Amino acid sequence: MIKSFFKHYILFFLFCVAQKGIFWLYYYNEFYRECSFGDFVDVILHGLPLDAAIAGYLTAIPALLLIVNVWWQGKALDYIFKGYYIFCGILLGCIFEGDLALYEYWGFRLDTTPLFYLKSSPKDAFASATVEMMVAGAVSLAVYIAVFLWLCRTFLVQDRMRMPVIFRVRKTIVLTLLAGALFLPIRGGLTVATLNTGKVYYSQNMRLNHAAINPCFSLLESLSKSSSFATQYRYVAPDRASQLFSQMQDVSISGGAASGEDSSGRRQLVKPGKPNVVIILLESFLSKAMGTLGGIEGVAVNLDSLGADGVLFTNFYANSFRTDRGIVSILSGYPAQPTNSIMKYPRKSQSLPSISKVLAQNGYDLQYVYGGDANFTNMRSYLTAMGFENIISDVDFPLSQKLSKWGAHDDVMFDKIASQLEAGQEKEPFLKVIQTSSSHEPFEVPDFNRLEDERLNSIAFADSCLQVFINRYKETPYWSTTLFVLVPDHAMQYPADLDIFSSERYRIPLVLYGEALACRGIRVDVLGSQIDIAATLLAQLGLPHGEFAFSKDMMNPLNPHFGFFTVPDAFGMVTDSGEVVFDNVSEKIYSTTLPDTLDLERGKAFLQKLYDDLDERGNKKFAQ
Repeated sequence: MIKSFFKHYILFFLFCVAQKGIFWLYYYNEFYRECSFGDFVDVILHGLPLDAAIAGYLTAIPALLLIVNVWWQGKALDYIFKGYYIFCGILLGCIFEGDLALYEYWGFRLDTTPLFYLKSSPKDAFASATVEMMVAGAVSLAVYIAVFLWLCRTFLVQDRMRMPVIFRVRKTIVLTLLAGALFLPIRGGLTVATLNTGKVYYSQNMRLNHAAINPCFSLLESLSKSSSFATQYRYVAPDRASQLFSQMQDVSISGGAASGEDSSGRRQLVKPGKPNVVIILLESFLSKAMGTLGGIEGVAVNLDSLGADGVLFTNFYANSFRTDRGIVSILSGYPAQPTNSIMKYPRKSQSLPSISKVLAQNGYDLQYVYGGDANFTNMRSYLTAMGFENIISDVDFPLSQKLSKWGAHDDVMFDKIASQLEAGQEKEPFLKVIQTSSSHEPFEVPDFNRLEDERLNSIAFADSCLQVFINRYKETPYWSTTLFVLVPDHAMQYPADLDIFSSERYRIPLVLYGEALACRGIRVDVLGSQIDIAATLLAQLGLPHGEFAFSKDMMNPLNPHFGFFTVPDAFGMVTDSGEVVFDNVSEKIYSTTLPDTLDLERGKAFLQKLYDDLDERGNKKFAQ
């Protein structure tokens, strides 16, 4: 029976792997003719974690039945096994056939969209299918199921032997432990990040990434977070929402009267040319950690110094409270959602614009550096889609250096990238995005005890690592032509009991620093948030930002200035006239200092248009 357990798992696993070969052959002429055999091998290898997970799910029930079989070997149990095999054959066959047929038209692996179509309009769902296609599909589905059942019948024969009670107890214990061990492939290991489709993304060729995805896993992941975005947050009539939203957009997008660069009065902060750009995402930093922003003295002392010598934005907000949302807000200028994260929807996130895409189109070399797991919350799939082929993460550090819960601490991570820069072999111009992690909970940092409060002490540690890195960077040949953008991914909840609905919870610093600056030692007091970095930075570099519908150039005085953030099923709007936090569940104002309700209506329209965009994004055929 123990042998039968492994036979079940191996059969299901190999069956999933074999499906990739069929998918590859089916679309070979259309998508993979120019690919090598090595590419095919890479697809198989990178897709193994998802195949292992599905094999784990499929083996779970047989594992329980095998435990029953130790004590009871009645004929009825044989029928239960056979019924399960038939169920699996039909389920896997339908998923595989549906995915195979639809990928050509949709350009993404199977998710819940077909289920929605089948539920809402079965007739329309099959309207595009010809009789020949339906017949061919039915025949291939029958073959698929027949092959699957033959394999099960041939290799999964159950044991029929009597044994002493002591042996039954032992087998029960072993099978129970093996059943529990299925948790490992299902979850994807024991790391912080749970398994997701982003785990298999490895190439700039999105077709290769898609080929590595297991369609059963893709569907299961989609089911776990399926929702109809177009029906959420319907606060304002569509025309009114569009009108209010246009008033909140960058004038170059909304068609403002003086949208031309010559008449905008934009203040130029960056020297002309193509500077190297280094964006450093500071884990959980917040304005309260900076004395120059009226916060606690002696915490982020180095960031205080860099801000005083560079350009410090003093009225700036994070768009959310989580890293996955913050990264998308910063790089793509796309607002965080109250109850969702677009990064978890690869077919939607891959369609987003990004700073990296624009810079790559203008000759920039891209690199992303993180000491943690780049597969966390589908981060790798998003980064790959945004053009980052060179991604350094925890797997690039030896085990002896991964002493943090999240991977390598900031001192180790910064040392790695500094050593790389000191070698002087970088292709210019370049964009490097560096994500820190040491100031993330549990706030445990190595040999650093400057402050009693563990939260503030972790920020002080990360801040000290930042300064060491900046000092080393100054000795590299890239210093004279580099612009640093220093911004938190989100703010820390400090103090620990700070109300999550408070706007202070989301107030963060933004610092521009480096020799590429045209002016130094200035403070910018205009309101803004992370989504505005994209338009502001690209405008400073003389590059277009029309694709970033939610981002606005903060240095253009003709643009509206406000901060927008989301919390679990609520949003906040901060304007020059005040602020408001609205609870979407109760549909009541949580707190406000606004003299009227216009900004609240604007906030509702902004959120509504975001979900309109979220619903539509990724529904069009994937463009390679």
